[in-house]
Parts: sequence; C-alpha cells; structure tokens
Amino acid sequence: MALAEHTTKVFDSDLQELSRTIAEMGGLAEKQIAEAIEALTTRDSGRARRTIAADATIDVMQHNIEERAGETIVRRQPVAGDLRQIIGVLRIANELERIGDLAKNIGKRIVEINGEDMPPRSMRGVTHMATLILAQLHDVLDSFASRDVAKAVDVWKRDQEVDRLCTSLFRELLTYMMEGSVRISFGAHLLFCTKNLERMGDHATNIAEAVYYMVKGETLSTERPKADFTSMLTMAGRT
Repeated sequence: MALAEHTTKVFDSDLQELSRTIAEMGGLAEKQIAEAIEALTTRDSGRARRTIAADATIDVMQHNIEERAGETIVRRQPVAGDLRQIIGVLRIANELERIGDLAKNIGKRIVEINGEDMPPRSMRGVTHMATLILAQLHDVLDSFASRDVAKAVDVWKRDQEVDRLCTSLFRELLTYMMEGSVRISFGAHLLFCTKNLERMGDHATNIAEAVYYMVKGETLSTERPKADFTSMLTMAGRT
C-alpha cells in the first residue's frame, strides 16, 4: 500500500511538471500570436523576425515534453485515467507547436509584405480575428489547467465565429485583389495570414477535444461545427 501511494505521488509530481510546461508553452504561443499581429498591423519587419525566431523555443519545449512524457510512461507505467492524462498532454503540446508554426508563417509573410499599402477594413477584420483566436487559446488553456470540460466545450463551439469571420475576410480580400493588379501581392499575403489564424482556431478546438478526452475518457460525440467556406470561395475565384 505504501509503495502504491509513493508511486501515485511520484506520478502526480511528473504530471504537474508536464502541466506547468504546457502552461508556459501556451503563454509563449499567445505572446507569439500577439506579436505577429502587432508586427502585421505596423508592418514591423524587425518584430516579425523576432516572432519567427521565437518559434524555436516552442519547438524545444514540445520536444522536451515528448521526452519527459515518454520517460514517465516507461518509469511509472500509468494505466486508465493516468495514461489518459499523459496522452492528453502530448496532444496539447503538439497542437501548441503547430500554433507556433502558424504564427511563424505570419511573421514570414510580414517580411515579404514590407511597405505595401494595407486595406484598412480588412486589417481591422484580421485584428478582430486574432483577438478571437487569443481568447480561444487563453480559455482552452484555462480549461486544461482546471480540467473544466464545460469551458473546453464552449471554446470548441466558438470556433464557428472564427470560421465565419475568415470566410467574410476572404470575400473582402478577393474583391480587393480584383480591383487592380498592384493589390494582388498584398492581398495574397493577407489571405494566407487570415487562413493561418483560422487554422490556429482549429488547433485550439483540438486542445478542447483533448481536455474533454482527459476528463471524460471519451471523444466528443458530435461532429465539430464548422462555418469555414474559404475553399469554395477559392475554387470560385479560379473558375
């Protein structure tokens, strides 16, 4: 009995350390998104390059989490709910790493944009979209920390709002690009930035699903609500 209690305490310590690293990783991802959008708004290439460089830290943290989780599985041999916690942490670390990659992609676009003019209305839309994404990420990380299933499901449902805004921005930007050839380059870069933000929302909902799995031991039974029709808009633009 004493040995079992000792093993449980050691496992809990390992899990707490992994959770702290996830929280730190999530905070860095939030900062990277905010910096990328600020760099886009101000067309600050220097800030964009720092955003790109920051991704290396998130990559290292994800690698460290994988190593630590693997060691915990080998040493503690968790089963059932305990194993589910480790699997959930690994899934969340992977999603955060992908969010960092997408923020880095926005940074690369900013460097390419350089001093080109920006359509103010579309830029306001992109900024609003980034605000929604940051709120999603913040709330889903809170849901992980507190194992709050209701909050995780709320983030999962809210992704529709991001999808709708993404579709609206795509329409605006396609119209903007058709108004003159000089607008095509910037419009294309902004389209990619918008799509990167939309994909961040998808990764936030993946984290929500991971939290649900960690707590409930099952996947969400309903299909994720989607309202992103940008692929159809892109196809229509090519016909």
